[in-house]
Amino acid sequence: MSLNLEQYVSEFSAQNINGEHLLQLDGSKLKALGMTSSQDRAIVKRKLKEMKASLEKARKAQEKMEKQREKLRRKEQEQLQRRSKKTDKCSSDATEGTTEQ
Repeated sequence: MSLNLEQYVSEFSAQNINGEHLLQLDGSKLKALGMTSSQDRAIVKRKLKEMKASLEKARKAQEKMEKQREKLRRKEQEQLQRRSKKTDKCSSDATEGTTEQ
């Protein structure tokens, strides 16, 4: 509807074309859905291309965020391990000092 192609809404609805299905459509499938105008198909295909690019960009951003979180989590884990080793070494040194005396 935002593309001023309201005349196709009923057929798309009748065929249960949702967002996921919409992204799978190509020129021949659009034609089979009754979109006989090549200009209308071109408009829809261009918009679908933009949507796919936007989705891909969002997916890559999500992956980048997940990688950053994982990197931060590993760094924190390493810091905890270092602290644990220092604590173990200090308590071990203290025990050895008591034993020597």
